[in-house]
Amino acid sequence: MKICVISFDFWNYDAHIVEELRRKGVDAHHINIGAYRHGSFSARIKNSISKILLKRNLKNKLRQEMILEKLNKLGPQDQILVINPELIDREFHVQIKKFTKRYIAYLYDSLARCPAQHLFDLFDNVFSFDKADAAKNSFQLITNYNYLPELKQTQPAEYDLIYLGSFDNRIGPLAKIIAKIEELNLSYSCVVVGKKTWTKKLVQNAGEITFTRKRIKHNDIPRYYSEGKVLVDLMRDNQTGLSFRFFEAMALKKKIITNNPTVKEYDFYRPENILVLNDDLSNLDRSFFESDYQELPVDVYEKYRIKHWVETVFELK
Repeated sequence: MKICVISFDFWNYDAHIVEELRRKGVDAHHINIGAYRHGSFSARIKNSISKILLKRNLKNKLRQEMILEKLNKLGPQDQILVINPELIDREFHVQIKKFTKRYIAYLYDSLARCPAQHLFDLFDNVFSFDKADAAKNSFQLITNYNYLPELKQTQPAEYDLIYLGSFDNRIGPLAKIIAKIEELNLSYSCVVVGKKTWTKKLVQNAGEITFTRKRIKHNDIPRYYSEGKVLVDLMRDNQTGLSFRFFEAMALKKKIITNNPTVKEYDFYRPENILVLNDDLSNLDRSFFESDYQELPVDVYEKYRIKHWVETVFELK
């Protein structure tokens, strides 16, 4: 069987899907449009001028042309999965679909954040991690996945609380959590990554947040999280689906605090492990940090591993 995954894989999560497929003996390939680079300095200059004068990013079209070039080399596929299909123009989707018998999409952003309704007639199946979107549009609901092997802490955590995320509107809630953590005399480490981190001075009462344009390498994320006893998960605006934080915490046996109340609807939710914050943070206290992580039943843990995700999405046995 031949399967191709197409995505803009900024944090390198999608590559795990291809790795799992290969472990199952599938001839799998990943076309990462986020990895596209201009072929020359002059091409970069041309694109910069186009963005400034014409408000048009030539790189977007070149990325999509790259997809077709790679598919022409790979040949026909039994299945093609596109993750967040709104990043590709409809005309290119039509061409991509010609390469496969089964064309499927996975949304790990909400439609409110990343509208893609104009594309859904092209797909044989659409999967979504957002319960509201799945119910409203008859998508197949599926969470993100646990891509890590089961790990246990071998050394005491250096910090009580740890956070890693992109630079966006979650900075405000994070700053409030940090203020509370400081009141409780707990330790923390927070890293915020993004091109606009130069605006960090505009963030009020941000505490000791590390702002950087250089992201932590994906393979280093488990090591970074291992330095904290409790992880922080904060929802993006207009989104209720579960982030990868929950599944990384699951693999690392870490507790997690979150402002996403929908996690209570999932079978892996345990109040001993997951603290859903009140709006005023009134339930954030030292007791959550002082109690131990409670192990999940094996069948629940296995349900959220990438193996099960791949078997479900690609209809594999």
